[in-house]
Amino acid sequence: MYALVELASGEEQNPLIPPGPELLVGTIAFAIVFFVFWKKLIPNINKVLEERQKAIVGGMEEADAAKVEAQSVLEQYKAQLAEARHEAARLRQEATEQGVAIVAEMKAEGQRQREEIVAAGHAQIEADRKAASSALRQDVGKLATDLASKLVGESLEDHARQSRTIDRFLDELEASASNTEKAGAAR
Repeated sequence: MYALVELASGEEQNPLIPPGPELLVGTIAFAIVFFVFWKKLIPNINKVLEERQKAIVGGMEEADAAKVEAQSVLEQYKAQLAEARHEAARLRQEATEQGVAIVAEMKAEGQRQREEIVAAGHAQIEADRKAASSALRQDVGKLATDLASKLVGESLEDHARQSRTIDRFLDELEASASNTEKAGAAR
């Protein structure tokens, strides 16, 4: 209405500048709205913003703590892995050394057993040779006694006489055999 009064007066008014009473009412309304915002809305907005900021900062701190903990766990894992690799290498080395020792021990045991078998074989051969020599001596002695009894024409049944005759005959045989071997070796 005030605008109509001014239009009637015929003065030309600048459209960018509002009339005085409207400016006063607008400023009062703005002050009331600003006061309500200042007392009610701004504190609530600030409270929400602070809570949000705390949540963000807390989340970042938690993320940093989690990162530090993850780094610590990773370092522990790497240390355990390195220790496990070292232990595996040590066990592998020990197994290799034990394998070499076992192989050497088995070779030594095999060598010892072979030597025992060879020695037992030589002993058995020697025993068999002595037994065969003794049996041969007895057989040859018996044959020699029988032959000598037939040639001499008297009985050589006396055991002492028979032993002396057999021993003398066998000694002569051995001497002639060794002379023959020496002559064959000299050629």
